[in-house]
Amino acid sequence: MSHEYEFPRAALTVDCVVFGLDDEDLKVLLIERDLPPFEGRWALPGGFVRLDETLDDAARRELCEETGLERVYLEQLYTFGDLDRDPRERVVTVAYYALVRLSDHRVQAATDARQAAWFAIDDLPRLAFDHERILAMAHERLRGKVRYQPIGFELLPPKFALRQLQHLYEVILDRPLDKRNFRKKILAMDILVELDEVETDVAHRAARLYRFDKTKYRRLTKQGFNFEI
Repeated sequence: MSHEYEFPRAALTVDCVVFGLDDEDLKVLLIERDLPPFEGRWALPGGFVRLDETLDDAARRELCEETGLERVYLEQLYTFGDLDRDPRERVVTVAYYALVRLSDHRVQAATDARQAAWFAIDDLPRLAFDHERILAMAHERLRGKVRYQPIGFELLPPKFALRQLQHLYEVILDRPLDKRNFRKKILAMDILVELDEVETDVAHRAARLYRFDKTKYRRLTKQGFNFEI
């Protein structure tokens, strides 16, 4: 049976803050809007939730449709519902943040996005809607969570040098780390596998490569292990 609601309903959207890391900066993926409102303005990838999909499915669909990204680490962040956040109508958005290995993905704008591009976190254009607030909260969440959960490995290639791992934490936490202490601490956790391989095609001395042992980390966690940087 059909049912008429007594009260009008707000529209529901999802927005995604996508982080990536290169040799210099923490990056954020933005799309240039091709439709009003804010036509021509840069924004976070996202869109309206369909009636036949979950929030997670909507976020992954919008990421794929607007940027071409698929199979990425995605986690729900927060719900934003200020009355005036969208000039079209009453819109509530559920924000997500995603972590991407830049080398694994080629972004390509589609649907209502003119283009998609990576921007350094400290050199962003003016954003549409309340997306600056959403991005700031996602950045703060990443800074906090990367210290007590190994989500940072989602930003690294499967095989990495300890130098790259330290760079990741220094960039996200925005502070230098003592090289000796950092390596001693991370190796003592016993969640990295040292490989019989070294870096190739590098200008500096080739370093030993490692990989994150996710299976061992899960087993240690069940035994009470706490990850903390």
